[in-house]
Amino acid sequence: MTAGPTFYSSIPVFRGFASLMDPALYARLPDDWSIGVADIVESTKAIADARYKAVNMAGASVIAAVANALEGREFPFVFGGDGASFAVSPEDLARTREAMAATATWVEESLNLVMRVALVPVSAAREQGFDVRVARFGPSANLSYAMFSGGGLGWAETAMKRGEFAVAKAVPGTQPDLTGLSCRFEEIPSARGLILSVLVVPGRDASPGAFRKVIEDLVALVESSPDAGRPVPPEGPPLKWPPSGNKYEVSAMRGGSLFRRRAFVLANTLFAYVVMRFGISVGGFVPKTYVQEVVENSDFRKYDDGLRMILDCTPELERALTNVLIAAASAGIVRYGLHRQDAAMMTCFTPSALRSDHVHFIDGARGGYASAATALKAMAA
Repeated sequence: MTAGPTFYSSIPVFRGFASLMDPALYARLPDDWSIGVADIVESTKAIADARYKAVNMAGASVIAAVANALEGREFPFVFGGDGASFAVSPEDLARTREAMAATATWVEESLNLVMRVALVPVSAAREQGFDVRVARFGPSANLSYAMFSGGGLGWAETAMKRGEFAVAKAVPGTQPDLTGLSCRFEEIPSARGLILSVLVVPGRDASPGAFRKVIEDLVALVESSPDAGRPVPPEGPPLKWPPSGNKYEVSAMRGGSLFRRRAFVLANTLFAYVVMRFGISVGGFVPKTYVQEVVENSDFRKYDDGLRMILDCTPELERALTNVLIAAASAGIVRYGLHRQDAAMMTCFTPSALRSDHVHFIDGARGGYASAATALKAMAA
């Protein structure tokens, strides 16, 4: 297996999410790779101010910036709502650092949020007794998402919050390449009763076997129940014009005056709305196919040293999940955070609508993963 930039793309893709805890699916990241971590400082306050969309846009922006800096080459990443984690090869380190620095500046100047960013050597995590292993989960035939295990990502995030391995912001006015980053879809209301944000991590002294069983039990409970499912409906998310996230797409554009960028985005989104609303095929773009891919490519569940899920579920299933978690937490096996809301939201990274590997980041629309993480921290206190 090659240990260069193509290492990740050489890992076999697995399809069944229920097998996500199988250690055989995870490949050891090379020692000379680096972990990128980013998060929004005081995201809880931003969420209290109802700035959910801005927080999600910021979290997705660092992934878009690095992806564009690497010219579309596949690399492992995980969207965390108010931040992101990923890994890059030594050959890609300089461009990644530059993209992260530019993104931190853009987030502050355009979104009025503070983003911490850091690049942590994988070897540093291993020196502290943690590992960084990665798998590729294919939610559809269109693309794959990264899954991380070993505890290294969690350690890297904690180190970043201590101020270690920091990437300094770029000079004022620096704009990252955020081509393809958008938020044109509207909030997605729950169809089953509530949108539940789920975050589950190992208890401090949990055995790997006990933790694995709890995660497998949770996933099996969700997958076997007709009372839960992906929060994106088969017909796709709601779409209107002008989109409510219009201003964020304007701020993500490079070059030109504010007036010209606004005019371009309004015209572009109007054209896209008409095409989607009336199912008009344009060139190689087929709206029905694109919507199907949006649904299939939504990242509503993942694993990055802990289980993350955004579920559209009934109150009854929420109680069943909560009971499993309470019992596991009482036994010291897990720590968890749950957050209920009435809708989900989607932030999209679509470098080309003609390709099938566009990525759609899902979070709860009233706090999502960030609020679930706050609940988890309160449990650990």
